[in-house]
Amino acid sequence: MNKFLIPITFSLSVSVANAQDTATAFEQQIPGSDVKFKMVPIPAGSFKWGARAGDNSAEADEKPAKTVKLDAFWMSAYEVTYDEFNLFFVDTEISQNIPTDGLTRPSSPYIDMTLGMGKAGGFPANSMQQYGALMYCRWLYQKTGIFYRLPTEAEWEYAARAGSETIYPFGNDAKSLGDYAWHAANSGDKYQKVGQKKPNAWGLYDMLGNVAEWVLDQYQEDFLQSISENTANPIRQPETRHPRTVKGGSFRDPATALRPSDRVKSDLVWNRRDPQIPKSRWWNADAPFIGFRLVRPAVQPGADEIKLFFETHLGF
Repeated sequence: MNKFLIPITFSLSVSVANAQDTATAFEQQIPGSDVKFKMVPIPAGSFKWGARAGDNSAEADEKPAKTVKLDAFWMSAYEVTYDEFNLFFVDTEISQNIPTDGLTRPSSPYIDMTLGMGKAGGFPANSMQQYGALMYCRWLYQKTGIFYRLPTEAEWEYAARAGSETIYPFGNDAKSLGDYAWHAANSGDKYQKVGQKKPNAWGLYDMLGNVAEWVLDQYQEDFLQSISENTANPIRQPETRHPRTVKGGSFRDPATALRPSDRVKSDLVWNRRDPQIPKSRWWNADAPFIGFRLVRPAVQPGADEIKLFFETHLGF
């Protein structure tokens, strides 16, 4: 097995308190608030990960497509919003007696990361580095007792395709993209409130466009070449802070960047305006086009596994 190919599976059984029908959507309320978010079931299965035949926009890092197998999980129906993320930002307790310092709470952003595009009322949280997105996941676990994380790249693409075999989830022609996504041709150069476009076949909104989304994986250009057919739950485990992988395209991107197979590596230029030394690990001052969404595994890991997960992915 490739030494970077560590399946992200958990062997322990789900607790009775956290039991959930894996075929049913549910809403998670964030304790201490009236804020809720919807989680949509994604069935276990296999799919062809990577560029589709005849996709003339495909790049080398999207090839060759490989069949991979994935366990069931839930994914948030919408991108994480400011209404949700801001609860973390203003939390003065950081539950379970974790110190409130610059490593466990978001630092104050250097500028208005929204650039005036909107915050409360359903706009996607944006401009955070992957570290900030993962720290939100850790905080959410502390608040709810339920393990949430970022999707792997394979999980993200599987969910975005929603069983389709075409270049886009709705077909091979980008002419219908405006029905499903905010992108350069229809966004007015602004991200929009989540959930205004059509969902894909599995009930996920804004998987393409609006804000691009962090996934767990370290970016490796030849990762698809390095894995075997029928690999289960693949992930390129991180070794360094940069580059990490981003999926989905954004409100600034052309249609070709909104193909589910398109892969983007994080870029240090996304934080070039930050004057701090060292630069913030929380924010990307020049990336209002980056956000994230959540995954909840069908089987909840145990406390030791969760601790190891966050140590592994945040220890850079």
